[in-house]
Amino acid sequence: MNKPMDDRLQIKADLMMVMVTLFWGASYLFMKMGLHSIQEFNLIALRFGIAFLVAVVVFYRRIIKVDRKTLMIGFLLGALLFFTMSSVVVGLKTTSISNAGFLFSLAVIFVPLLLALLFRKKPEKKVIIGVCMSLTGIALLTLNGALHITIGDLLCILGALLYAIHIIVTGKVTKNVDAISIGVLQLGFAGAWGLLFSFMFESPQLPGTTESWIAILALGIFCSAIGFIGQTVAQKYTTPTRTGLIFSLEPVFAAIFAFIFVGELLTIKQYVGAILVLLGVLAAEMNMKKLLAGKGIVKLINRLGEHTLHK
Repeated sequence: MNKPMDDRLQIKADLMMVMVTLFWGASYLFMKMGLHSIQEFNLIALRFGIAFLVAVVVFYRRIIKVDRKTLMIGFLLGALLFFTMSSVVVGLKTTSISNAGFLFSLAVIFVPLLLALLFRKKPEKKVIIGVCMSLTGIALLTLNGALHITIGDLLCILGALLYAIHIIVTGKVTKNVDAISIGVLQLGFAGAWGLLFSFMFESPQLPGTTESWIAILALGIFCSAIGFIGQTVAQKYTTPTRTGLIFSLEPVFAAIFAFIFVGELLTIKQYVGAILVLLGVLAAEMNMKKLLAGKGIVKLINRLGEHTLHK
């Protein structure tokens, strides 16, 4: 496969990650709606259980052919996914939404730090700049006061760490296997863990209102079935660090959905934060030296036009 094709595949993968991040930005609104009538583990079980059933219907030919290796990878990623989500959902009981949003976004910096620590892979300077800008933007978007460390805060930090591990592991194990099958299986295992914990610590039930059903179906189909399978497939063609940086757009999308559906307005500080997040992602994605050169801008425009024709 030639290099131009590799570039196009990576651009398409990155855009798929942006779409996934958009769905996850909307998930905050849906989770708030769903938790009005069901408990935390119950919500996780329903969310990923529905996602698994939808995905199996679409990809059943792949699922019936999975081997032991694929099954074990799906189990590993499903467990990481469940404990990641559980840490954040339970953490929200004793911390604010603003703190949780910022702390979970620490996954953006945990990814390159873990890569450097575990694989001695030094991040590029543009990535470091992008991470710093994105983190500053996330802080301006989400922090509304002093950051007090509570049990909930620690759980959200743990969730960010687990999600960074999930991103890295996904990038490592999906290169030479059927990524779609693994993406489907991890949903099933995450839902099974949620059901087990719900029976252990809660009283499992179905949503009791139309609003909750809409929320659960949206979480299951868009935010989970499409979201996590899309992430798994896209990571075959992009890097864990780029994935983590694109995910820093999540609070931007969350703010947009909050404005559209519940009329929330951002403060000037938060608008500055949103711009910094976007600039951080762009800084990490682009080769600034080439852009500063005369032909760099032209090449960028041509690449964007090329991608538009291949959508």
